[in-house]
Amino acid sequence: MGLTVIVSSRSKEEVIYNRLKTKEKKTKWRFVIPVFGIILIVCIVLLFFKLEGGLPQVQMSPESIFIGLRRDLTISASDEKSGLKKVRAALIKDGREIVLIDETFSSPDFFSGSDEKRKSYPLVIEPKKLGIQDGKGTLRIIAVDASWRNWLSGNTVWVEKEFTIDTHPPQVAVLSKFHYLNQGGTGLVIYKISEPSPQNGVMVGDRFFPGYSGQFQDPLTYLSYFALDHKQGPGTTVFIQATDEAGNSVRAGFSHQIKPKSFKKDVITISDEFLNNKMPEFDDDLGDGASGSPIDRFLKVNRELRERNYRQIVEICKNPERKKHWEGPFLRLPNSGPQAGFADHREYLYQGKVIDSQFHLGVDLASLEQSPVPASNAGKVIFADQLGIYGKTIIIDHGLGLFSMYSHLSRFDIQTGQLADKGRVIGHTGLTGLAGGDHLHFSIIIHHTFVHPVEWWDPLWIQKRIDAKLNGAESD
Repeated sequence: MGLTVIVSSRSKEEVIYNRLKTKEKKTKWRFVIPVFGIILIVCIVLLFFKLEGGLPQVQMSPESIFIGLRRDLTISASDEKSGLKKVRAALIKDGREIVLIDETFSSPDFFSGSDEKRKSYPLVIEPKKLGIQDGKGTLRIIAVDASWRNWLSGNTVWVEKEFTIDTHPPQVAVLSKFHYLNQGGTGLVIYKISEPSPQNGVMVGDRFFPGYSGQFQDPLTYLSYFALDHKQGPGTTVFIQATDEAGNSVRAGFSHQIKPKSFKKDVITISDEFLNNKMPEFDDDLGDGASGSPIDRFLKVNRELRERNYRQIVEICKNPERKKHWEGPFLRLPNSGPQAGFADHREYLYQGKVIDSQFHLGVDLASLEQSPVPASNAGKVIFADQLGIYGKTIIIDHGLGLFSMYSHLSRFDIQTGQLADKGRVIGHTGLTGLAGGDHLHFSIIIHHTFVHPVEWWDPLWIQKRIDAKLNGAESD
């Protein structure tokens, strides 16, 4: 006997209803879960960026820890991620806090960082106006970014630099005596400074000749070789200048006497043969200017290239050895006769007309062709190469701003970087460059100024004007 189950119509409706509700719930969660996931990811990403832990960066330029009568400096702060929220800087001295910077930056809204990613503050600190006395203090710089780190307080960098206020210039005492100078000549002064002064030396007109320490037992005793060029005679201003680490400067005069000198005039006739033989040598130096007539090319060489070569020589002699290499009088080319003198005022004639004039900043010495050239004194070879109008040239650094130069050579017997003993053969005479015949062009240079070599050949001048001062300072 079979069993028949009868389901009422109401039960069928309930089943259908429940199925529909279940389907509706599944559909609802199908949309809710992805939306919730997106919101969660956004929150994680937001928190990742807003909770960044990178510190702001602060800089001070210059980084000198000395402040004189006036110090110009720039304080910079930056934060490339969250942006800057606050920058503060203050001087702490004798229990006082003097605020230099105090700036707060606002954010456009709660979720955004600061728009101020970097900021610089040019400052002028003048202790006397601020009522600050000389002595030590602290410069405190604080920068805060707009990160949510540290319970929304941001990342903070705190920098403190000790500084020294010094508003008094150094004192200079001149130790050497009898500063007799020739127009176009060299001088030596020895002096003592009361405190370390990184910039010190002698001003001659508008030219500066640095001083050097380390030559005497007292580290604050300096010497300076200085020079008068051929145009600087009596009336030229000469004084010692010293600037300490706080920027305070002092000028100290010293007794000196300048003897005027007159230099001869010379006339050089330029022939077509000379132009045709010589001008092709300068094609590389002239570049585009090598296409003119021979006389036009000569004028470019004699004017523009001459000036360019002088600037090159100054650059070569820019960083001299800081110790004395030489000893005794300088040597001159053996068995030679003078062909041209120092500071000769040359007029150049072409076809009977004066076309140019220049000064001859050396001494021309002639002997036999391709005569061996000795190093005039001990030193380091800092240049051995082609040098425009001077042809093949050697420059020797004798230390402390003293250099010798040998030009128009036919060949080199020494290389750049080698040490040359006094009397060692370094090359041979020739007629390279703007030379009309075989000879040696010899120059003495004090830093950037050509001087008369005759002084450095003179044993008595060396003894009285150089050695006596050096020995006197060492005994004091």
